[in-house]
Order: sequence, then C-alpha cells, then structure tokens
Amino acid sequence: MTITITGLEGLPLPEAIEEIDYEIILRAYRDKVVQLYPDLDPIIDLESEPARKVLEVGAYREMLLRQRINDALRANLIAFARGSDLDHLASFYDAVRLVGESDDAFRRRTILIIASRSTGGTAPRYRAVALGASIRVKDAIAYREGILPTVNVAVISTDSNGVADEPLLETVRTALNNAAVRMVNDTIAVRSAITVTVPITADIWLYPDTAADIGPRLVQKLREAWASEGGLGFDLTRSWLTARLMQPGVQRVSIIGPAADVQIPPFEAIALGNIDLTIRGRDF
Repeated sequence: MTITITGLEGLPLPEAIEEIDYEIILRAYRDKVVQLYPDLDPIIDLESEPARKVLEVGAYREMLLRQRINDALRANLIAFARGSDLDHLASFYDAVRLVGESDDAFRRRTILIIASRSTGGTAPRYRAVALGASIRVKDAIAYREGILPTVNVAVISTDSNGVADEPLLETVRTALNNAAVRMVNDTIAVRSAITVTVPITADIWLYPDTAADIGPRLVQKLREAWASEGGLGFDLTRSWLTARLMQPGVQRVSIIGPAADVQIPPFEAIALGNIDLTIRGRDF
C-alpha cells in the first residue's frame, strides 16, 4: 500500500506507555501509602496534610513523564513529528525544508518523495519536485491525456486566487526539466491548474439579533473555507456553498449563482470570483 497524507491523518496517536489521568495516578499513590501506613487513613485525604502534597507532586510528575515518553516516540514518526524533529526525519529521504515552509506542507512533500523513490518518472515524483520548486506552489498534479506522450503538470499557487503566474510556472518548469529529475523520454508541459473563475451570488436571511454587518465576515469565511478545502479536482457545489455560508447568526441561505454545480476534472481547479451576498431580512 502506498503511503499517503490521507492515510496518515486516520492514524491514532501511538502510545509507548499508557497515559493515565492525573486523578487515577494520585489515587493509586494514595492507596499504596495507606496500605503501608494504615494510620494515615483518612488524614492523607486532607488538603492541609503535607503527605498529601507529596503525593500530588509525585502523581503530577508521573503524568508528565508518561506524556514526555509518548511525545518522544511520536517525534520519531513522520505522521506526528514537527519542527526540527520532522527536518531530521525528512533528511533521511533527501528532503530539505523550504524557507517558510510549514510542517504540514513539508510533511506532505516528504511523503510524496518517499512514494516516488523509483527508477522511473512517477507522477508522485514529479508532483514532489513541483511542490519543492517554490513555497508559492500550493499543489500540483502530473498527468497524461489519453495516449499522448507529453507529461502535463498543473500548478495551483498560494496567492493570486490560485492562478500560477508565468514566473512561478517557469520556476516549476526549470525544476522538472533538471537532468536529475526528468526522464530522458519525457516532454513536460507546465501550466496553471486554474481554469475557471466562478462568481458567487446568494441571498441571506439573519436571525433577529444578528449584527447587520455580518456580510463581510461571511465573505471572508467562505474564501477561507475554499482556500482550505478546495483545490485540484474539487467541484464547487451549491450544497457546499450553502453549508459554508450557514455561519452562526444566519437563518437560511439561498444560492442564486452558480445556477448549477460546477464540476471539473482532477487536473483542473476553480477560483472564487466576486462574492455578492444580499441580506434579505430576518426570520426565526
């Protein structure tokens, strides 16, 4: 099975040692002391009893120690490592963090590098190289159209509403055509993945006590949601728009445009255009 970010996200936190609640540890300490010194029962339960304070300190330190042991274990696993721990793990696979690259972005790129360690020019390999070409590359995909020999690479930018400008495309193009990267029989074509900009129009009804100036906040929330959830091959559906506009204070939403769901192939992406929200009134 190929390792993927999606697969890693479903993994539970590993435990080298059981993490026990502080109160449970304290109770175990208390019961052991009473077993050894029965005369301390029930004096040991008094908050003013010095021996009680000693037990509380010991229980708290054990809880912290158990957490620290598990943190040390997780720091050695790529799914959970962060900061310099992730840098050291990634270096084993010849992955180096870009200046300003976040842990999540670096982890994703490292996993792609692991998945693409092949003698051939695999799609994950080309995607990993594209992501490593610039911190401005939000995502990329390598694909062929039918039986044509050209390897197409579509790029989404972190800025400019996702549209990759020519300087960014040239940076990615140069990285992919490096002699150490490109297979000798591959022709690589790089383009922006953004193929359509969709304006959004919706009618909004508010609850009676909702502030009248909620409109700009709804627009911001919608753009933030699309930046986080949208991307390559992500269809823009009317139900998604309704769900993301149903923020606290909104009673109901009616999507006017787009008039139908906007569907795209896996190697294309959608950018949100102008967002026009009209407050139609208030209701319960």
